[in-house]
Amino acid sequence: MSAEPDIDGVFKALADPTRRLLLDRLREHSGQTLRELCERVAMARQSVTQHLDILERAGLVTVLRRGRERVHYINPAPIHDIQARWIAEFDRPRLDAIRAIKNQAEEYAMSTPVVPDYVYVTYIRAGAEQVWRALTDADLTARYWGHANVSDWQPGSDWEHRRVDGSGAVDVVGKVLESTPPTRLVVTFEDPQREDREPSVVTFLVEPHQDIVRLTVTHEKLPNTEMLHGISSGWPAVLANLKSLLETGEVLPQAPWEMSAAHA
Repeated sequence: MSAEPDIDGVFKALADPTRRLLLDRLREHSGQTLRELCERVAMARQSVTQHLDILERAGLVTVLRRGRERVHYINPAPIHDIQARWIAEFDRPRLDAIRAIKNQAEEYAMSTPVVPDYVYVTYIRAGAEQVWRALTDADLTARYWGHANVSDWQPGSDWEHRRVDGSGAVDVVGKVLESTPPTRLVVTFEDPQREDREPSVVTFLVEPHQDIVRLTVTHEKLPNTEMLHGISSGWPAVLANLKSLLETGEVLPQAPWEMSAAHA
């Protein structure tokens, strides 16, 4: 596993128009094989592979193996970091950018019936056991997520995403599908008020490397683009708060960590 991408590598990767085109194609439909990407950009396999390698090293693309194939997903984490460091300080540009992204997302939702999987990768200076505990300990999740994740985390067990505002309300429920501490946790993710809808599936993959951990969150089987838009803002906020808690002992000030039931 490569080390945490540096910001120079991100800007270098974004500077090339071909790599930006590949990111555009993955933004339109995240989760494509090399063959699919070659067809969509009309380029030779070797050239596309070289550009994808640069994007992967920069952390802008995440590659997951599905059987014998490697599937490429856009990873918004580095761009989110750029936004947090530079753009967020200037209200007007930030609002204009958000408005433009929202308009594009709405156009995309109207024209594309298939909802892609969502993949987010972050690097945390912590041990795998610490990250696993942060994902499964009710008190810790209450600190960085605003909800207590409650379960015994055994395969087949129920889990609940409980509010910590004193109401005792449960916004998300699910089943534990896989549990391999401290590296892999797979759960279903559903709104308790929408039992008529198939649950989505969330996978937490914890990959330790020396003194850091690469945490990959994959959210699959999304029912609609509304939920995709909700988790696309919710997961980065939650995981940024988790990273801050493990690395500094404190959560981010005024972090927008809450993922409401409307996103489930």
